[in-house]
Amino acid sequence: MLNISPQSVENQLKNQKLYSIRLVSTPRTGRIVTWWLLGILLILFIFMFVPWQQNVDGAGQLTALSPEERPQTIQSPIAGRIDKWYVKEGQYVKKGDTIVVLTEIKEKFLDPELIPRLQQQVGAKQGVINSTIQKAQSLSNQISALNSGLILKLKQAENKVIQSKLKVKSDSIDLVAENTNYIIADTQLTLGRNLFNKGFISLIDYQRRQEKFQQVAAKLISQENKLLDAKNGLLNAQIELNSIRADYMEKTSKADSERNSTLAYAAEAEGDLAKLENEYSSMLVRNTFYTIRAPQDGYIVQAVRVGLGENIKEGESIITIMPSNPKLAVEVYVRAMDIPLLRPGNKVRIQFDGWPAIVFSGWPDVSVGTFGGIVNNIDAVESKNGKFRVLVVPDPEDTPWPPQLRMGSSIYAWAMLDNVPIWFEIWRQLNGFPPNLLQEGVKKSEDKEVNSEKAEKK
Repeated sequence: MLNISPQSVENQLKNQKLYSIRLVSTPRTGRIVTWWLLGILLILFIFMFVPWQQNVDGAGQLTALSPEERPQTIQSPIAGRIDKWYVKEGQYVKKGDTIVVLTEIKEKFLDPELIPRLQQQVGAKQGVINSTIQKAQSLSNQISALNSGLILKLKQAENKVIQSKLKVKSDSIDLVAENTNYIIADTQLTLGRNLFNKGFISLIDYQRRQEKFQQVAAKLISQENKLLDAKNGLLNAQIELNSIRADYMEKTSKADSERNSTLAYAAEAEGDLAKLENEYSSMLVRNTFYTIRAPQDGYIVQAVRVGLGENIKEGESIITIMPSNPKLAVEVYVRAMDIPLLRPGNKVRIQFDGWPAIVFSGWPDVSVGTFGGIVNNIDAVESKNGKFRVLVVPDPEDTPWPPQLRMGSSIYAWAMLDNVPIWFEIWRQLNGFPPNLLQEGVKKSEDKEVNSEKAEKK
């Protein structure tokens, strides 16, 4: 049993059908399974050190890179009724081709002669404005004439006042002279009375002196009256001067007020004219909205409103158009925890829905049926589904995307990151660490070394 003797009895025992021997011997099947398990474990152990490319996966759909090249709905700019269709679903249209024609349904715009009537209103209002401006100009001319007449009248009245002042001054001088003559005549009369009483002069001489005195007194009174008349004339001249000023001021103010009222009416009429012109221009533009045309080259995808005579509201969608020859891109929705790992320019592998593929996400070189892409843009905010959208464009260095792709097709994508051993990837997945944990640790250690070197230099 111990196989010590050179003469082995093992072969003899195998040939003997002993139950006890069969119980203590190792079955052949067990040995085979053991060797297979050891081989599988060895292969798995070696397999753990095989390189694995980390990746960030996400699902999404096919779209266009430019917003204007994505499917869009054509909306009605006005409320109306569908009168005639000029396209069919699936038809290719060029920019400016007629899609559908609408008719008016609002009472305000039902008049077929609305535009000519609006044009007549604009012309009539323009005529009113021209007449009002001419009236204002006439009033301005009238005010100018009143001001010129006022200047002449004031000059004439001022001259009259000056003449009256000179006459008052002249009469005042004459009054002084007559008063002097009166004093002299009175003195001579008194002396003549004394001489007559004493008998030195005759009665005739005395009476002559009395007569002369009376004449001088009469002249004095007459001169006083002239002076009073002159003063009254000066006062009247001054009153007339003030009256002329007041009269012309009233006329000028009235004309100026009327001119301002005319200008205000002209300004109001210009505002009304602007409203009419605005309405007229709006009607001209509105007439172009009855015919809805294709905004760009593309294919008619789906009609939202289809019936003839069907009413549509303002801003309501009528039909969907798919632009032709769009620059395709893929929008992939990635978890928030993976977004910091992505950068524009990262390589991406894409599996298109409906396209046969055998995918090994960690070994992109052995995958079949996937296509290359490059991260073009990462949204700054999350989408409605709580994930971030990443736009991926075709990789010019890889196989071109299939021409059979259609907008909106589902996709699955992997953004390729660092190469690590498979054991590390399994360990990372079990712990929920980010994909490039090793790279992040290396960067942190390098940053610490750089910071320490800078601190030593300082």
